[in-house]
Amino acid sequence: MIRILFLAMVFAFAIKSYGQGGFSVAEDEAHKKIKILFNGKLVTAYSWTDSTEKPVLFPVKTLSGTTVTRGFPIAPRVGERTDHPHHVGIWLNYESVNGLDFWNNSEAIPKEKLSKYGSIRHQKIVTFKSKKDKVMLVANSHWVDQQSTVLLDEITEFVFSSKNSDLIIDRTSTLEAKVPEVLFKDVKDGMLAIRVARQLEMPSKEKGSFVDAHGQVTQVEALDNAGVTGMYLDKEGIKGDSVWGKRSEWCELNGMLEGKQVSIVIIDNPKNPGYPTYWHARGYGLFAANPLGQKIFSKGKEELNLKLKKGEKVSFKYRIIIHEGSYMSAGEIEALKKF
Repeated sequence: MIRILFLAMVFAFAIKSYGQGGFSVAEDEAHKKIKILFNGKLVTAYSWTDSTEKPVLFPVKTLSGTTVTRGFPIAPRVGERTDHPHHVGIWLNYESVNGLDFWNNSEAIPKEKLSKYGSIRHQKIVTFKSKKDKVMLVANSHWVDQQSTVLLDEITEFVFSSKNSDLIIDRTSTLEAKVPEVLFKDVKDGMLAIRVARQLEMPSKEKGSFVDAHGQVTQVEALDNAGVTGMYLDKEGIKGDSVWGKRSEWCELNGMLEGKQVSIVIIDNPKNPGYPTYWHARGYGLFAANPLGQKIFSKGKEELNLKLKKGEKVSFKYRIIIHEGSYMSAGEIEALKKF
């Protein structure tokens, strides 16, 4: 009995909770995460484990507890795709920063190729404030090469709030150059992204690899699209795969998940570079906003190649809405686009 009480005390010390009812926060230092709760239930966690090569929000749930993100590779679920192990939860990074690939880095990269990749290393939680109606979390990270040279210092502020049945995540990331020059070359893979659950993908006839109940990967020639209902829609009314490479102030992904209508919306901010952003949204479940890949998406008609001199800063601000119970209308999105 004494041992049980001791273990309970240790567990309580390792996970510190703040706030009751509405939004609250639980620190879990042992697992390198800060949990965001709503009415006592997990909606997401800011996580900085080394295996992801960048801090992520994982998992991401609706306010009622329905998980909208893919579990693989951290917590695989039956029937999921096993492609792109660097697609984890919600994250922000980029494919070409001074020639280093931050986007595609993961534990799957062979050691002999790591010199081509960069990582984003969490440094500290600057502050967090928990109120019933919102949680504000500020974190500091470094964008580094394989020699731990800091290219960029990142300060990211998350604000988690709700409106009706919506979980609203506002993310503002400010990047400061720490070397003489930082070049974000125009490329395809970036920048703010979420990888969604299988049911929110668009139906596809392409072959793929999937995980079974034992964690084993199986190659499947013809995909089973049962229950796969995802559909993209941007502000201009463009749908499906056609939103890829188009500019728009916002884009939403609608689909049925566990018998419920779910919408995920990403809203660009007018102060961001490259506004309105191009959308790097794929039918297999990658939903990303990339304002910096202009040469690729415009087929050479535009070019940005964003540069920062040492000490210069650039900020990227996005709103992500996780909506459940219906599909969000354009009017509902427009009412929430100012942030």
